[in-house]
Amino acid sequence: MENSSASPADRILHLLKTRGPQLAADAGVFLGTSGEAARQQLVKLAASGLVQATSEVRGVGRPTQVWQLTAQGHARFPDTHSDLTLQLLQTVRETFGEAAIDRLIDVRERQTQALYEQEMEGLADLKARVERLATLRTREGYMAEWSEQPDGALILVENHCPICAAATACQGFCRAELQVFEQVLQAKVERVEHIQLGARRCAYRVMPA
Repeated sequence: MENSSASPADRILHLLKTRGPQLAADAGVFLGTSGEAARQQLVKLAASGLVQATSEVRGVGRPTQVWQLTAQGHARFPDTHSDLTLQLLQTVRETFGEAAIDRLIDVRERQTQALYEQEMEGLADLKARVERLATLRTREGYMAEWSEQPDGALILVENHCPICAAATACQGFCRAELQVFEQVLQAKVERVEHIQLGARRCAYRVMPA
């Protein structure tokens, strides 16, 4: 959840991280200030290399400036102990082989599933389970949220991946997480957006099994 006590700069970074590219006017609404004040904040962030503006044509008239995070801006939301994690994974792979990596992912998958199932006790409704999962994932650093679509599908969104480096090195982490979601939600889960494939976020479409 966005922290209202954070500085305007941090709040704008959080907005761009969780909602994607924004107009300065929309950022101003988010901050409760004017579009010009938001633009000044964005210019300062751009000078620090955290955001950048691109021109888009929206309807008739001059191109509009749309602001988004740079790679440096995304890095403000850290990948948990990424360097150490990659070193450990590489050591395990070199010392014990690829099978050991698969075993490690399997153990993590079972532990995560057991924890989530414990947290899901007493929740029979799918919406309640998705809401609880979003809370758990946010607690773990994924900046998760959920919504209901007009067709009744539930969308679970993770705006950040705190294990991105590990997931890049071992795709099995992403595969295992998808399987855990299906088990703990007792539903059909489809990944429709994936950070590892260049998307801004990971998103999952959840439907009753």
